[in-house]
Amino acid sequence: QKQVEARVTELEAEIAELENALGPGEDAQQIVSQHIKLLHRYNEAKDAAQIIIGKVCYIQSSTILRDTCAYMQLAAHKQTTIRQIHEDYGLTDED
Repeated sequence: QKQVEARVTELEAEIAELENALGPGEDAQQIVSQHIKLLHRYNEAKDAAQIIIGKVCYIQSSTILRDTCAYMQLAAHKQTTIRQIHEDYGLTDED
């Protein structure tokens, strides 16, 4: 019983410390929710960019590749890497 009470006290102290670090009046759940929304927006934008790059790939690829155009096929066609394809189009890891 004393071990449980000691653990509860430790956890309550940790919670208080984390709430203090978060700042007064801040809602951790709201912050997490906002981050999740931003991640969804980021992923949607990234997906859209991948679609556009796929269209560019289709346009620039030979007739043989047009049926199943993708980064790997474009990279193979150009005998390069996907990373190089990204660099060629000015994309960074942050994009």
